[in-house]
Amino acid sequence: MGPGAATASEPPYPSTARLSDSQCYDQYTASLKCLEVFKSDKSKCQEHFDIYKACKKKEREARLERNKSRSLFS
Repeated sequence: MGPGAATASEPPYPSTARLSDSQCYDQYTASLKCLEVFKSDKSKCQEHFDIYKACKKKEREARLERNKSRSLFS
């Protein structure tokens, strides 16, 4: 393999977050499960969507706060 090629144990973009690594993965899967149960009737799953959306917002705000201290040029 040449430089930059990914191995089986190493993702091609190591900085890319996987959905399953998210703190909101449980809320995400609950939303999908709800859609399965209610045959894609989104109105019955709004509470799950709201919980997931709030989790993602909190996760994003935490990431932005962490990144404030990083410099692009260090």
